Amino acid sequence: MVGITNTYESRTEDKTRLLLKFNYVSSILSVLFAFLCIYFLNIHGPIPYVFFLYSIFNLLNSLVFKKHGNLTVMALTTTLLSLVSTFIITIYSGGINSPFIFILSIIVLAGYVSTRFFGKVYLYIVLMIIILIYVMGFFQLDFITNQIPSESQNIFSLASVLFGVYLLGNIFGRDLIKAHHKLYKSKSELENRIVEKEMLLREVHHRVKNNLQTISSLLNLQSKYSANEQVKELLGSCQTRVLSMAMIHEMLYMKDNLSKIDFKPYVQELVKYLMKSANKKNVNISVNIDIPDIMLGIDTAIPLGLLINEAVTNSLKYGYDKNDVGQIDIILKKQEDMGMYTLEISDDGVGFSHKLDFKKANSLGLKLIHNLARQLRSSIERDFSKKGTNYSISFQDKDKHFKPTT
Repeated sequence: MVGITNTYESRTEDKTRLLLKFNYVSSILSVLFAFLCIYFLNIHGPIPYVFFLYSIFNLLNSLVFKKHGNLTVMALTTTLLSLVSTFIITIYSGGINSPFIFILSIIVLAGYVSTRFFGKVYLYIVLMIIILIYVMGFFQLDFITNQIPSESQNIFSLASVLFGVYLLGNIFGRDLIKAHHKLYKSKSELENRIVEKEMLLREVHHRVKNNLQTISSLLNLQSKYSANEQVKELLGSCQTRVLSMAMIHEMLYMKDNLSKIDFKPYVQELVKYLMKSANKKNVNISVNIDIPDIMLGIDTAIPLGLLINEAVTNSLKYGYDKNDVGQIDIILKKQEDMGMYTLEISDDGVGFSHKLDFKKANSLGLKLIHNLARQLRSSIERDFSKKGTNYSISFQDKDKHFKPTT
């Protein structure tokens, strides 16, 4: 919020400085133009008086702004003065053929420098004024005549062009270049910060992976020093859970995308590891993995990975007897509504009783499956119509559809 506030204040200061500079410079040039018209170009009609009045009211507008401090009011007043003055000078200096009509385009540019909305408004107003000036040329209006003597027209044209070009180049041109330089500098700084943050985030994933692998090694070491088979089995289960998380951080560290993981290669690597570490009965199991090429956020991938870890481990431990032959299926389908996914994990083993409520079961693995499904804010169902154990989990990718909970 502080950065946004500072940026807004900086832009407001730049616009204020630009508008005040425009008011002062245009007022001074208008006074000089008025003297040029009277003493050198022999122009004594409304034109020089409009230049004088514009200078006076514009300077007053700038002085009043020092008291009220309302930039919008000053900008609108300056625009109104500029439009009226340019319109009057244009119709009294040749109408649609007047070189001073070029100043109207500068007013449009000034609007766009202020805001895009004002730029559009000024654009349409100026277009209507130009059309009005053109239409007025078809009518013989007695009170509107070209006030520029024929011998002074070239000098008036030269002065008008110099007046417009100086305002355009010295004020708006320089401001646009400064703005472009600031944007380029800000872009470079942001790009450098993004690179630094990506490097830091990559390092965080690398360190988390190393720490998880260290924990896994400690669990493995501890199991070797235990004579209790139940303790060994428990430590081994914890080790596989830790490594399933470490794999995600390793893949994030190695890939360009630091927030999403390519889910299919992750599941393939996880199942490959489980078949080596958890298949203590030497069951001849084939694993069918049918997952589309999708990227999932880390907050979704980790619970899913742990869930797959528990389901596959339970199948290898309890679903088959020694030297059995079987198949485990891991299928992920993308539904059409609201970016929903359905993950199906099934085996053709012995399964477990229909009456067993895995939400209240004593098995840590079954409880974890239920709790992980809740963590995904998903629904989990068992399909009893098929042989073995069959889970169906419907979920959404948290990175896309859910805000993190506190």
